[in-house]
Amino acid sequence: MAVTTKVPSPPASGSELQKIEALLGGSRILSRSLTNALDAHELLLHGLPASALNHLVGNLVFIRKNESLEKAVGMSLRTWQRRKDTPSKPLSLEQSGRAWKFAEILAKATDIFGSQAEAEQWLERPAVGLDQRRPIDLLGTPAGVELVEDHLDRLEYGVYA
Repeated sequence: MAVTTKVPSPPASGSELQKIEALLGGSRILSRSLTNALDAHELLLHGLPASALNHLVGNLVFIRKNESLEKAVGMSLRTWQRRKDTPSKPLSLEQSGRAWKFAEILAKATDIFGSQAEAEQWLERPAVGLDQRRPIDLLGTPAGVELVEDHLDRLEYGVYA
């Protein structure tokens, strides 16, 4: 029986970091410019400002906020609405990590599909390669996130099975 191991993804390149940074509001909202993965790590340790999540969610084109926000970033619509009133208060470590991961997946899907609207539509539609599950529904667990990332990698390289 063959044993397969997953090769870890390489750290995000500078251009990938800049795309994620832009989705989260850029250096103006994040109060710093991200030049490498360690900068991102430090930012997440201290918590993303709630205004970064507001920017991300406020700029969604297709995803219905009330149904998908909790799946994508682990926060109910009501909690997000309360957090909007305190934009400078940082998100928790878990909320920051999930918001970052959602932005990372959205940035990668945007690159693959050509536009953010197409990427969001893909996240909302059942995917054959994910056993007819919607990618956004899988973002609630680390295992589901890995499935979505693997599926995006296959789409990027033209491997559909």
